[in-house]
Amino acid sequence: MKFPVWTAQTERPAPDPPSPLPPDQRVGYAVVGLGRLSLENILPAFGETKKSKLVALVSGTPDKAKAVAAQQGISPEAIYSYADFEKISSNPQIQAVYIVVPNGLHKEYVIRAAKAGKHVLCEKPMANSSAEAREMIAACKQAGRLLMIAYRSRYEPNNRHLLKMLREEKYGPLRLMSAVNVQNMAAPEQWRFKKELAGGGALPDIGLYCLNAARFLSGEEPIEIIGRTQSTAGDPRFREVEETVAFTLRFPSGFVAECSSSYGMHESRYLTAHTPGAAYHFRNAFAYEGHQLRVSHRDGKAESIDELRVGAKNQFALEIDHMSECVKSGRQPHTPGEEGLQDHVLMEAIYRSAKGREPITLPVVPGRDTTRGPALDEAT
Repeated sequence: MKFPVWTAQTERPAPDPPSPLPPDQRVGYAVVGLGRLSLENILPAFGETKKSKLVALVSGTPDKAKAVAAQQGISPEAIYSYADFEKISSNPQIQAVYIVVPNGLHKEYVIRAAKAGKHVLCEKPMANSSAEAREMIAACKQAGRLLMIAYRSRYEPNNRHLLKMLREEKYGPLRLMSAVNVQNMAAPEQWRFKKELAGGGALPDIGLYCLNAARFLSGEEPIEIIGRTQSTAGDPRFREVEETVAFTLRFPSGFVAECSSSYGMHESRYLTAHTPGAAYHFRNAFAYEGHQLRVSHRDGKAESIDELRVGAKNQFALEIDHMSECVKSGRQPHTPGEEGLQDHVLMEAIYRSAKGREPITLPVVPGRDTTRGPALDEAT
């Protein structure tokens, strides 16, 4: 639906009214795993989607599954256990599954979902290794199903606006980036501190956002990586995985990214990008909400600091609806399995560099955005 413009050209234009699909035309999802991320963010996000609907749940805890199903209006017949997961194949309402189990289980459930004939949206990190990621990609291709990795920040409006500004190069090309994503974790018994389930510590969980941002914003792949890891001696949380990781990425154009992540620091998430003519300051860059984007640059004889108000949207709802668009159209997702695979290749290089205390040289990858699907429609 369209309305005539009602504000002057001096005002920010109002978006068109939402155009949700009717329920029977939306893509139906089964959410696999009912942990904190699912209950606090993913299930509520379905209430803000326009092209997607929640139709089934998969859980290893029957009582929890029944309670959540009652809250979400899911029929008892659409509740599945991990043991009988393959039964989703006989439910035509389920067109796609959203995998939200611990990292070490991603490969198993992506492959099982593809064999059941369902498209797959899988949480990041994609797996525990590049080898697992390749198996997942191959399984989905063999089954003729789409595989998308849930890089939610890539669909968030402020992140997308920053990308647009940097690619336009109004103030020159991207030359330097600094990114920090840290939080202080507790409960040593949780799965994130178990290497078999998590694959690693701060790097694959939250450091991945910094790594992917450098690749996403530049469109390039690094040619050199220097990594270092550190853990507090005697801390029971870090018996199996690293506490802190810092890494430097050097790219073919001369762009350099300095990234840091930790499980042992007070929560802070920010990114700063530098070009010859401007500095882009992005607070809460990797958070669920509260994004703040500012650009500082010369304005005549003054230094101007522009605060950009892009507008908040639910990034989980945006990524889910993008997957639904791909299911309906058959096109490749913007963040396909190949995007997740490349991050695993680079994380493995970071660990090798940290272990050997030496730089890792990588082959030049020509072109831009080589692991991504078609660019997103900025109108969404």
